[in-house]
Parts: sequence; C-alpha cells; structure tokens
Amino acid sequence: MGNLGVLERLLMDVLWDSGESLPATDLRDRLLTPAAVAASKKPLATTTVLTVLSRLETKGFVTRDRDARPHRYRAVTTRAEHTAELMHEVLGSAPDRQAALARFIGNVSPAEAEALRHLLGTIRTNTPATNTSSTSTSTSTTLSRE
Repeated sequence: MGNLGVLERLLMDVLWDSGESLPATDLRDRLLTPAAVAASKKPLATTTVLTVLSRLETKGFVTRDRDARPHRYRAVTTRAEHTAELMHEVLGSAPDRQAALARFIGNVSPAEAEALRHLLGTIRTNTPATNTSSTSTSTSTTLSRE
C-alpha cells in the first residue's frame, strides 16, 4: 500500500479515529482544529479534501459510498493493519531481515517486549513445529491480523 502524504495521513487519522464512514465536509470540519489551522495557515477547502480522498480511493485506502448523498468515505483497513503492512514492506526490502528485526526488537519498551513474547508464544502453539518455512509465513499472517 505504501506510505501516506501529510494530508492523506491527516484524513486517514480522522477516519480511523471515527470508526465510521464520513462525508468530505465532516472530514474537513474535523481537521479544522486550532493546531491544524495554525500549521497550515489557512483552512482546507472541501475541494482539496475531495482531491485527497480521490487519491486515497485510487490507492486503496478508502472506499466511497456513491449511493449516499453526499458521498461517504470509509477506511478500508484499520490503523493497525496499515502499520503492520508498512512494517512488512520495510522488512521485505531489508537486505538482512534478521539484523533489521534485531535492531527493531532492541528498541522496544519492556511492555512491548512482553507483548511480542506473548504473540510469539501464540504463533508457536498455532503453527506446526516440523515445517520452518510455514512458520515464517504463519508468523507474518498472524502478526498482520493483530
């Protein structure tokens, strides 16, 4: 799926936080916080929001309900699914996956390390121990669902 631009990320954050489908005007209004206006120096136009939503739809991040008036937009994946996909893309492009994983794991908090241990324990109990190649596939599938 790839990464998101600044406006794309802002709109996706609103959709992810809302957990529902929203029309473009509601998305724009939810972006009109004092901090957002101060950062952009001017409020976003609805046409700008619609353009960004169109790009997000083309990229597969949102779906549009064309039957609703005005059209409503909904996130296709959750924030966690998107984050997992980005992590898989980065890991997949690393020349040394094991070194990249070691570096990542070395920077997690104790609570995150405990969560990783729990997830790995869950994966081990759900995966046949005899086939190591299926373990890595199952691991990526299971982690992407979390």
